[in-house]
This record gives sequence, C-alpha cells and structure tokens, in this order.
Amino acid sequence: MVQRPEKDTGGKKTGRPRLSARDWADAALAAMREGGLAAVAVEPLAARLGTTKGSFYWHFANRDALVEAALERWAETETEAAIARLEAETEPDPGLRLRRLLAEAVRSAAEDPLEVALLATADDPRVATVLDRVTRRRIAYVTRQFAEAGFPEPEARRRGLLAYSVYLGHTQLGHAVPAALPEGAELTGYLDRALDLLLMR
Repeated sequence: MVQRPEKDTGGKKTGRPRLSARDWADAALAAMREGGLAAVAVEPLAARLGTTKGSFYWHFANRDALVEAALERWAETETEAAIARLEAETEPDPGLRLRRLLAEAVRSAAEDPLEVALLATADDPRVATVLDRVTRRRIAYVTRQFAEAGFPEPEARRRGLLAYSVYLGHTQLGHAVPAALPEGAELTGYLDRALDLLLMR
C-alpha cells in the first residue's frame, strides 16, 4: 500500500471529507458483497464514495493493492476482531463458548454474503492466500476450545475441523438453498444438537 503525507490544501476546504485507505477497503468489500471480486473497480468505487480517482491513487498504487487491503480488512474484522471479542468475555465453559461461537458465526454468515463471494473466487491467488490464513486461524481457535473441553490434541483437532466444516457447509447452503435450513428456534436447536454431537465423548 502506498502511504503519502496528507496533501496541503493551504487551509482551504475541498468540500469533500478526506477519505482513508480503510474507507476505500471497506467500499471494496461492499462491492465484493454485491458482485464478487470482479466488482472492485476504481471509478465505480470513487462514485460510491463521492470522490475522484485521485483519492484512490493517494492511498494505493493500483487495484491489486486495494484488493489486498480489502482482504486484509476482512480477515481483521471477521476473524481477529471476532476472536478478540470472544476472548474478552468471561465465560469459563469452553462448551458454552463453542455454542456461542457457532451461533454467532452462522448468524453473521447468513446476514453477509461476503464470505460466500470470496469462496467463489478462491482460485484467485490473493483470495486463496487470505482464505488459507483465515481458515487455519479459525480452525486453530476452535480446536483450542475442544482441547480446553478436555479432548486430547489429535481429537480436538479432528473435532475443530468438523465444527468448521459444519459452519462452512451451513454458510454455503444458507446462501444457495436457504429454504433447506431451519429458522428461528429450530435453527437454535439444530446448532445445539450439532454441538452436542461434537462434544460427545
């Protein structure tokens, strides 16, 4: 990412709010939600943000740099920040933490099509690299919860992978054939039952 010092406007107001690299990354993620990776284009994003291409080139050397920044932003908000929130909670029971984690992850994925859009472009090397890192991080975190629940490391790893597969399959199905999945209280019961089986000894 190209970072330049703030432009000196001589104290004059430009009439537009000064945009940050994060603003551009968030706009790129919004475009991905709507049309996948191909929807990330500088001119439409500038129009969405109410600015010009000059603002883009103030922060980024090219479109690839923006895509990479947007993917890093996604990894930060949807994985690292989510884990930090869970870690800040005081729930001592790893089983309850797992239930909360799965319920929140499923709800978030149902409301946001971005992850499915990224999975659909997993053959892109930029996307593949971030997906690989995020997937490993998520599975490692879930595995740790199973280990803290008393499962030996190899078994905790197997169950962590299975739990993540449940989440990912549910996410894909929820966007492809939503009528196939339960809703409301039925969904809560379905997720609880999935965790019952995963925590069974």
